[in-house]
Amino acid sequence: MSENLLRHAASPYLQQHADNPVHWRVWGPEALAEAKALNKPILLSIGYAACHWCHVMAHESFEDEATAAVMNELYVSIKVDREERPDIDALYMNALHLLGEQGGWPLTMFLTPEGEPFWGGTYFPPQPRYGRPSFTQVLRGVARAFHEEGDKVAQNIGALRQGLDRMAANHPGPLPDQAALEQVALALVRNTDAKEGGFGNAPKFPNAPIFRFLWQMRFRLEQPACAEVVELLLRKMSQGGIWDHLGGGYARYAVDGIWLVPHFEKMLYDNAQLLELLAFAHAAKPDPLFARRAEEMVGWLKREMLAGKGAFAATLDADSEGEEGKFYVWSEAEIDALLGERAAFFKEVYDVSPGGNWEHKNILNRREHAAFYTEDKENILTECRALLLEARAHRIPPGRDDKVLADWNGLMIGALVRAAAVFERPDWLALAKRAFLAVVAALRGPDGRLAHAWREGHGVSAAGLLEDQACMARAALALYEATGDETFLGEAIAWAEITEQHFAAPDGGYFTSADDATDVLHRGRQPGDNAVPSGNGVLAEVQARLYHLTGDDRWRVLAESTIGAFTGLTQALTAMPGLLAAADLLESGAVVVVAGDPAEEGAQALAQAALRHPDPALILLRAPTPESLPEGHPAHGKGPVGGKAAAYVCRANRCGLPLTEAAALREALARRA
Repeated sequence: MSENLLRHAASPYLQQHADNPVHWRVWGPEALAEAKALNKPILLSIGYAACHWCHVMAHESFEDEATAAVMNELYVSIKVDREERPDIDALYMNALHLLGEQGGWPLTMFLTPEGEPFWGGTYFPPQPRYGRPSFTQVLRGVARAFHEEGDKVAQNIGALRQGLDRMAANHPGPLPDQAALEQVALALVRNTDAKEGGFGNAPKFPNAPIFRFLWQMRFRLEQPACAEVVELLLRKMSQGGIWDHLGGGYARYAVDGIWLVPHFEKMLYDNAQLLELLAFAHAAKPDPLFARRAEEMVGWLKREMLAGKGAFAATLDADSEGEEGKFYVWSEAEIDALLGERAAFFKEVYDVSPGGNWEHKNILNRREHAAFYTEDKENILTECRALLLEARAHRIPPGRDDKVLADWNGLMIGALVRAAAVFERPDWLALAKRAFLAVVAALRGPDGRLAHAWREGHGVSAAGLLEDQACMARAALALYEATGDETFLGEAIAWAEITEQHFAAPDGGYFTSADDATDVLHRGRQPGDNAVPSGNGVLAEVQARLYHLTGDDRWRVLAESTIGAFTGLTQALTAMPGLLAAADLLESGAVVVVAGDPAEEGAQALAQAALRHPDPALILLRAPTPESLPEGHPAHGKGPVGGKAAAYVCRANRCGLPLTEAAALREALARRA
């Protein structure tokens, strides 16, 4: 069939390529069957809507008639949205790593008609440069090898298949003890940038799962440095150019080592995890910077990221009008014209100069003026930012990928619930509830499983993955603890049980894809966290929380099995912060049981004290009557004292003395009593 089939796709990324002269296909059995029938290799191109270098390769190669003609002659070409099919992306990215190549997007892989990878790379230029051959040279060379050097291709296929099987294998080991946690945490702390925060030089990523683990270790290990590196990261990012000082939200990463120059795309998952970290840090040590950034981020969510009846869109592009960052940067003349007599003060604070700080333009930042001024001066800056934001709204905006992803929404819902409690914003809790209900309405299937991707007007476009069930179960538990509504607990239990049914591996841990997935060559099993937490790590946290909330020992057994499936890789524990945090929650988590009428003022004060505590390994459980909790729970039978609601802090199946005042509860939690 000599046509581009992407016009029928739901994904905004695929639709970006719908007018290419390439005869693109969507991933699926039809495309694989076509390759078999024609005996052509498959060219698999994977990217995402906000990816700058994906756009570059598209403009240089996929929009070029001559290049497209070579692709159409020699290959069946398949385009995949990595956000829509992270399971496919992970499989072939792992294959690329096994070939000794550094990963990235666009991902360009060459497959047999059966979908077996045998060679690949990332970005290829239209002409030989950067030490790389041209894309057309690669196309012709790989096709020739496929048809004429079958032995070499088969050798590559076999080696990659064995490597992928090894990567998906379990590595059982014991639950990490305090010594193991301390060894990992302090090694990570030592590797951070003590001046600018984060890890390494350029480029610099938030690495939020690692910093969430370190934050939790502050309480387990009583190591202040674990919290200090998180606070430094948040401060540097929040005053750097990676933060959008006009519209709110963090970009995906900085291309430099000082958080000044962002790669301008904004991802829902980054902002979710960073909002949660802002809330934790503010709960421990109230800070106006963290409070302001949290409020501005939620403002950005409501203004730019709502999609599909209250759920959240996936990403905002880095490019507008074909130019990276054009929407976000300023010339000095523009600032002068818009701000008049206030321009000089604004330019000093936000690093605006005639020559600019990036490619002759200015990225707004407060790196050199991070401290807040007097209220009057900050009000002037606020008014200036509002004027610039209004002016920016008249520019052509970056593209928005408005598909709704269950796992990323789950991360943001959980973060909003935490932030709502810490910053005392019930409207943020309402926003989280609305998003939760929207995801459930759009993505839950007849068997209760959540699909992965949905887009208004297009419906579901990708089957559910482990991360979808796990992240939404985690969000449901956050809502249950915040509201006491048993419905949310029931949802979390249902998704945890569905996950056990469809994703569990027979020898421990969980596959990313379900047991009825028909278009995945190898079912991957991933314990390590990347920019987003791994499904195994999130699910282990869910199982641990369910154990503490219900007292049902089956959840402890499952959590231990999930964690223990991978801890035999002791040299790789630093790559599994989510699993390590779940192990800490399981073994050392505190359960605050508030006994008494939840509507009573004293019970509400105790519950809020627990919800605002900065330790992530803390669980809130309401017990309206002494019989509310199951008999196996350590707080079963405990009730109010002297007619007043009482809180019991329970650790390791033992509960402390009743506390009837919120201040006393805060003090007890602070000293881990």
